[in-house]
Amino acid sequence: MRIFRLITLIGLCLIVVACASSNAGSAYRRDETRRVQTVKTGVVESVRTVKLEGTKSGVGTATGAVVGGVAGSTVGHGKGSVVAAVVGAVVGGIAGSAAEEGITRKDGIEITVKLDSGSLVAIVQEADEQFQPGERVRLLESGGTTRVSH
Repeated sequence: MRIFRLITLIGLCLIVVACASSNAGSAYRRDETRRVQTVKTGVVESVRTVKLEGTKSGVGTATGAVVGGVAGSTVGHGKGSVVAAVVGAVVGGIAGSAAEEGITRKDGIEITVKLDSGSLVAIVQEADEQFQPGERVRLLESGGTTRVSH
């Protein structure tokens, strides 16, 4: 029963991590509000599907290590139990890290835009909006972050 609760807790932690990070064109962090953004306009030249790697915050690693250590400690007695706990923690940490990265991985798009100034730029963002070649778009720039919107 204790292991079931721990696994449930891990799942919830990974879901929270997955929801916390976003590279969406329409998603803003709280500290990005009330800031002036430079607006440029242009025409979409091309759109390409890409994968955005998942987060590696350490939550998955730590949670996996705890679960692996607890599960391993239930194996054997004495020194055998300690060894199994250590091995379980290492294997659990590796598995937890891989799980976090996989769960938080997202689909993205690379949008190449010919600006009205004549420059050609490419921006990668989460695939939360669809863009088609030939469409007029806006590029919003602020603090080193650029997003494409309609």
